[in-house]
Amino acid sequence: MFRQLKNIDSAFKHIRLFSFVLIGACVVISCYAIYKGFTEVESVQGKVYILSNGKLLEATAANRSDNIPVELKDHVHMFHFYFFTLDPDEKAIKDNITKSLYLADGTAKQQYDALKESGYYGNVVTGNVTQRIHEDSIILDLNQRPYFFRYYGKLKITRPTSIVTRNLITQGYLRQVSQSDNNPHGYLIEKWRIIDNHDVKIQRR
Repeated sequence: MFRQLKNIDSAFKHIRLFSFVLIGACVVISCYAIYKGFTEVESVQGKVYILSNGKLLEATAANRSDNIPVELKDHVHMFHFYFFTLDPDEKAIKDNITKSLYLADGTAKQQYDALKESGYYGNVVTGNVTQRIHEDSIILDLNQRPYFFRYYGKLKITRPTSIVTRNLITQGYLRQVSQSDNNPHGYLIEKWRIIDNHDVKIQRR
């Protein structure tokens, strides 16, 4: 009889030990599953999927502060592209200048007015001139606000009889404003001025 009781007691200890091990394993598996669930949800929340031309593209969400240099450079690039890209077409010139002036303050308008009064745009139209800008680099100073920038590029002016390449260096400051359809990055160029614009090469056609 004592032997049976001993066997029952031993079996109960084994069952209790097995139960503790099983419960511990369940707790560990549950904690791991919860942890993995949270990490997967966080990773999915940081991704956006875009359907483009029948293809599913993945875009990753990021804080705007991480993209400030990229946004600033693109803003400066687009301003100079619109301001200096000219064709012998009054409407095309007006459209580009209008787009550029949304990205800058009155200092850009002053430059435009000065060029207009000097007959520069009229000469572009009557002389069948095409002007294109080629960006070399954009230098930013992110340690101050508004952000300082300096733009380095080349202007290629194609006339019926010649192709003139001009060096172009401008500088100014970038102040944050509200984003809009006309100003998607939400920055405004201030105190903009041209500090160098001289001929570096003249090629006869």
